[in-house]
Amino acid sequence: MPALPVDYLISTFVALFVVVDPIGLTPPFIAITQDLPLRARRQIAVRATLIATGILIGSALIGDWLLTRLGISLPAFRIAGGLLLFSIASEMVFGVRIERQSRTAEQAIEGDIRHIAAFPLAIPLMAGPGAITATVLLAGQANGRPLFLLGLLATILVVLACCLGVFLLAARIGPLLGTTANVVLSRLLGVLLAALAVQFVIDGIRAVLRG
Repeated sequence: MPALPVDYLISTFVALFVVVDPIGLTPPFIAITQDLPLRARRQIAVRATLIATGILIGSALIGDWLLTRLGISLPAFRIAGGLLLFSIASEMVFGVRIERQSRTAEQAIEGDIRHIAAFPLAIPLMAGPGAITATVLLAGQANGRPLFLLGLLATILVVLACCLGVFLLAARIGPLLGTTANVVLSRLLGVLLAALAVQFVIDGIRAVLRG
């Protein structure tokens, strides 16, 4: 059985880590749960992580099958998904995403706190359109190879475990980062995500030209 290429694992981890952005989720999580006791915060963090894990793993396992049933080719989805990821990256670079996350957090505070683990934490902050799109694209790169798919599933678990760790340590991480550090990190990750998005589009166009 061929070994799993390290570059695939690295690109998979970077793509998912940048799109999900565990560090960037710290301010929204703090804002949403600021008036809740520590035990409730932990329960919300665990539940949101489990929901997001189920969504992304499901996207990895049946995303390609669903595209086939809908008559959508993988190259077409790569191009569309790359454009969507590029849009998210541009929001990160220009600071629009942080403002949108803050508005979502404010809306959640005004709503029923019993449901905030599912919305907005799991959806759309952790497993939003960008993360689902990236997962389906990476599953398409696996091309039915079990070892590659297992690597993708393991990466999903690692990235969301990072989210859980950030949530559990949010009260300490938030003050350490500060507004400036969070803004700078978001922009750097946005540039990296933009490059990955362009690569997805290029791969899709190449596949169309070949086929």
